[in-house]
Amino acid sequence: MQGSANLNLMIKAARKAGRSLVKDFREVENLQVSSKGPGDFVSRADREAERIIKEDLLGARPNYGWLGEETGEIEGIDPTRRWIVDPLDGTTNFLHGLPHWAVSIALEHKGEIVAGVVFDAAKSELFYAEKGLGAYLNDTRMRVSGRTRMIDCIFATGVPFGGRPTLPATLQDLAQLMPVTAGVRRFGAAALDLAYVAAGRYDGYWERGMNAWDVAAGALLVREAGGFVGPIRDGQNPVESGNIIAANAGVFDALTTTLRKRD
Repeated sequence: MQGSANLNLMIKAARKAGRSLVKDFREVENLQVSSKGPGDFVSRADREAERIIKEDLLGARPNYGWLGEETGEIEGIDPTRRWIVDPLDGTTNFLHGLPHWAVSIALEHKGEIVAGVVFDAAKSELFYAEKGLGAYLNDTRMRVSGRTRMIDCIFATGVPFGGRPTLPATLQDLAQLMPVTAGVRRFGAAALDLAYVAAGRYDGYWERGMNAWDVAAGALLVREAGGFVGPIRDGQNPVESGNIIAANAGVFDALTTTLRKRD
């Protein structure tokens, strides 16, 4: 796909940050790690990746706003455009030497995500999309799966760690869904969960208590691959609320109905 100048800028920044992360991933045992809280670690590699992305994106578009996991929010001179960045989604995987993590970059325009990039540097898989132009994995167009029966479907979610308040609701979700599906996976990187739904590897995904930088880029990938994205609680914005459902058209309604029974 021939992307816009902004998408090409995002891809370049994601690849650059990814190269830095891969270098540190090879020496994961030597990383300087500090604790942000129980089960939630931040590494030198994480901060360096965000610095690289921020320098590239704001260097090229200094008027845009910024929302990054590590550096927080910066209001832009242009109030209609904002970068939303997770420099290392799957930090715990990264720190344990598990090669399942990604760089996630989204561009928001007037409250809507219009471009998204999820780069799995460890596997050299680049997922990207622009609004109205489809979603791609490397150079191949992506489509969500075509399964229509829940019992044939594999879903992904995240199981809260460290006593987070969303754990009881998530356990109830699992109790309702696991008996009526082909399985549920918990791989620990929301951006890749959504990218895998877009690629047809998973049939759907849901999670509670996420941040915008976790899901912004991935949500666009799913929509541009022909899938649906919505909130767990009706009436909410799935990216802003962080309570998100994404699935192919065949099972989205059934998944949503099941998850909303208590919400």
